[in-house]
Amino acid sequence: MASSLCLNSCAAVPGAAKQILSSLILLHKFPSSLGHKYCISKTSASLSVPITDKKEIRSTDLVALEYADLNLTDKISQELGHVRIRQHVNPLSSSFSVPAPVPNWDEAFKDPTLPLMVDIGSGSGRFLLWLAKQNPDSQNYLGLEIRAKLVKRAEFWVKELALSNIHFMFANAAVSFKQLASTYPGPLALVSILCPDPHFKKRHHKRRVVQTPLVNSILTRLMPEGKVFIQSDVVDVAEDMRKQFDEESGVLQHIDTVDPSVLCDNEGWLLNNPMGIRTEREIHADKYKF
Repeated sequence: MASSLCLNSCAAVPGAAKQILSSLILLHKFPSSLGHKYCISKTSASLSVPITDKKEIRSTDLVALEYADLNLTDKISQELGHVRIRQHVNPLSSSFSVPAPVPNWDEAFKDPTLPLMVDIGSGSGRFLLWLAKQNPDSQNYLGLEIRAKLVKRAEFWVKELALSNIHFMFANAAVSFKQLASTYPGPLALVSILCPDPHFKKRHHKRRVVQTPLVNSILTRLMPEGKVFIQSDVVDVAEDMRKQFDEESGVLQHIDTVDPSVLCDNEGWLLNNPMGIRTEREIHADKYKF
């Protein structure tokens, strides 16, 4: 059956404000060594909440509007204080080298046999929370984040929303994903890697999260018809991540060879974002595009 890769890249346009470049790549897992091709798309998703002039509102407010139905409270600021995000963390440092303890899956989820989505680098957690709220009885969601304060805040929101199908963990996916995925009782349906730390300097590229061992772990555990969704607002990072999965062309096939309803332009760019809501980074990039 199929294992799929969805690649959604928010690329910066030279000499201009950021423009959303979305590429959805679904790669089909099959037994033979047939070839595959990519279908990449360019889109600018519209806001779910009407706004008269986006230039008059901050991007953080746009995020709040996009995720308004979560109705997240302000109590978190009193509980944790201001959550300052350190943009670039070195995942190779000794403090992140120990695998995260495997949780009691029966405590983490109401039904741990449901299909699982793992978000590697879940950030604030809003994206995953929104998905969990939309699918309370059909899928579980696990957020892995290397910034402890973000995890604590996200778990606070899980309790606020009374969701039983989502769990956040302080974990370095590079050293923890394999064990977590292999011990989960249900099938691994979807893995997302959304705008990870770019680590721009060439000597720091080894710090990037998408490396061969992680790719192998994902493909080994991914269920038939499973998916991988990748997004970056840095072209080089998007292409690098895509290359890592492209090297698995012997077991992966593009979705447009499987599903003719996936529409692309003549350059292979998709017309729509596949997830139903934009990520926070997409919203920020969309605000400053021309």
